Parts: sequence; structure tokens; C-alpha cells
Amino acid sequence: MESVRNTELRPDALASERDRAWFQEARYGLFLHWGLYSILGRGEWARNREQIPADEYHTLADRFTGAGFNARDWAAFAAASGMRYAVLTTKHHDGFCLWNSKVCAFNSVSSAAKRDFVAEFVEAFRAEGLRVGLYYSLGDWDQPDWSRAVHGDVAAQVRFAETTRAMVEELVTQYGKIDVMWYDLPQGLSAAQWRAKELNAMVRQHQPGILINNRSMLAEDFSISEQNSNSPHMGRMWEACMTLNESWAYVDGDKDFKTPRQVARTLAKISSNGGNLLLNVGPDAAGRIPDESRQIVERVGAWLETNREAIEAKPVDRLPFNLWGSTLAAENRMYLFLERYFGSELHIGGLVPNVTDAKLLGYPANLTWERRGDQTIIRGLPADDPDDILTVLRLDLDGTPDQEISRVISGADIMARFPD
Repeated sequence: MESVRNTELRPDALASERDRAWFQEARYGLFLHWGLYSILGRGEWARNREQIPADEYHTLADRFTGAGFNARDWAAFAAASGMRYAVLTTKHHDGFCLWNSKVCAFNSVSSAAKRDFVAEFVEAFRAEGLRVGLYYSLGDWDQPDWSRAVHGDVAAQVRFAETTRAMVEELVTQYGKIDVMWYDLPQGLSAAQWRAKELNAMVRQHQPGILINNRSMLAEDFSISEQNSNSPHMGRMWEACMTLNESWAYVDGDKDFKTPRQVARTLAKISSNGGNLLLNVGPDAAGRIPDESRQIVERVGAWLETNREAIEAKPVDRLPFNLWGSTLAAENRMYLFLERYFGSELHIGGLVPNVTDAKLLGYPANLTWERRGDQTIIRGLPADDPDDILTVLRLDLDGTPDQEISRVISGADIMARFPD
């Protein structure tokens, strides 16, 4: 096996602004956790949490047929739901690979399925015009060198880094253009022990313009916020990965699903903070997307057909928090996501430019507007919230969206308005 240390690598280079543009505009993607653990139906950590012996866990491969797996169906589902990219768990922590690996014999081609699911995934999502991301768990419960490495065995660290490099190299050389390398579980080793700098330089050598997340113990192109809609690092590209129910992988008994309204509100909040929502579903043992997941995501997709322009707008630092919810902007337009609906009138404090037009996206309403000092009042909204998912109000302005809420509550302003 080729040594990580002796390989000639071109200098590291983060993706260019042009290569990053699609990610910054995407806003919404599909995360797919699927593997042997889906047969058990108790989550992707079952092997570890239940301490299932290796030989027992390996027998699951004899039952892994992928009989219901249809990558074209997955891709059509994602595209119709308004998603712009998808990330597949090519290898989770259990060590089972969904591709035809020459390095790791514990793979889907050697299973009952005898299929390279990564190849099918990439081809199908590319055909739908979607960007493709590959999840790869750096940690690996199936390889003894992983455990030895994290417990300080230097020789094991070197061997494991070489194995990691070889497996990742298969992923970035066998399937054409890959847009995202999504690492996970780097805990236990430092960036130097992972040979992370050399690993990622190799990835970029084969995949110029690829985006790499920050889970190889290096910052790289974008940060991950797990199960949290707040930006983890200000000033960086970021993505929030979140489950649709309470589980990443398929768990038959987990019916605690987010509603379409919760998903849309989360998407609006993340977008207003400049991030992407990578929404996870866990296909069942056969590879089918569960009906409950499908119905929720498709409803959000129908909402996006009407409100896509608002989600694709830009966050603006000068728009502070407001009582109604999230706000985005595009040139001289503001999009107000009415997460809290206040009835037929909406009061906006401190809006600097003047409103020239107002419209509810997807709903006819004769709206009027009035400027009254530091208040802008929008009238004519329906008395009841017209959209049970999330209503969006678009305001056209005579200038760049800006609010000066702090100005009207400052001590100097109060003294000027209310002299003793």
C-alpha cells in the first residue's frame, strides 16, 4: 500500500469562490443514513451500544439485499422536494462500505446485494442535476487498528491513516465528479495523526473544486452544526445536519417526526443565518424511503415551489431579530417569514427605506402600507394565517433593506422625544 507520508501532493487549496457559489445558494439538501444497521432498525450506533460481536454483525451482510433500493427514486424525490444536493453514508462507524472496495472486503458487493450502491447513487443524482456528497466515517469499529490507534499505538496510527487514505481515494477516483467530502467521527486522533492535511490534498488533487467539511480536525471549506440551527462559526460557510425524526438511521418505532411547518421554519432560520439545511431521512432495510418521511418532505417541497425565491435570498446583518421570525433580502426586497402571525396588520419598526409594494407569496391579498414615523404598517393581510406551513410576505423597497431599531430605543432618542 502506498505510504501517506511519501506521496507527492500538490499544495492545499480551499475551493475557490466560484466552486463555493453553488453551496452558498443551495440552502437545502438530503442526508441519507443507510447501511447494515438499517436491518436491525435500532439506529446506526447499534453495533457499538449493544456490543454486538464482529462475527455476529458480519452475518447481517447475508441479509443485506437492497431489494427496495432505487437510486433514481431517491434522486427524483430529492429534486421534486426542492433539494439541491444529497449526501450518502458510504461507510458509517460500523465499517460496512456501500461501494466496490478493493481495500475493505466488508462491502455491499460482497454482501447478498452484490451491488455498488455508491455508483448507483452518484449516477442517479447526477442525472437529476443534483450535486453529490459522500459521507465517510473516519472512525471504524470494524478495524482493530482504529482502536489501537486511538489508544496510542503509533504503528497502528500509521497503518490506519494509510488504510483511510486508500479507501477515500477509491471514493474520489471511481465515480466521476464529487462535490462534497463529508467526514465524520475524527475523535481520538489529531489532524497530524490522521495525516489529514495530506489526505485532503489528495482528495483535491483528484477532485478540484470539491468542498470538504471540518470533521477531519481541520477547518477546511465549511463547518457543521449537528441538530442545531445556529451558525457554529461566524463568517464561514456552514451547514446544519438535522434528523427528520429523532434518529439518523431507520428506526421503525421512531414516529416523532417534525411537521412540515417545523421543517420550513428551520429552513428559514438557517437560511437567514447564511447556512444550509441538510435534512436526514433513514431508508429502511430494503432501501425504501419510509412513507412518513416522504410525505413530510414532499409537503415542504410543495411549499418551496411557491416560496423558493425567499429561501434563496441573502441574510443581511442590518436586519436584527423581529417578532414575526426570520428575514432575508434580495437587492431592494425583503422577505418576511411570518413564523408568528399577528393577523391583518403587521408593524415593522425602524425600517429605513420606504415600501413600494407588498405581496404575500402564493396568496391573493390587496395589501396597503403606511409610513408613520419609525413604523411601517402593512394592512390587508388575512385575519387568519393563510398557510399552515409558513406564510411569506415580500416587500419591495426604494432602497437597500435596513433597520434602525437601536436608534429608536437609545437613551438620547428617548430624551429627545420625552424631555422633562
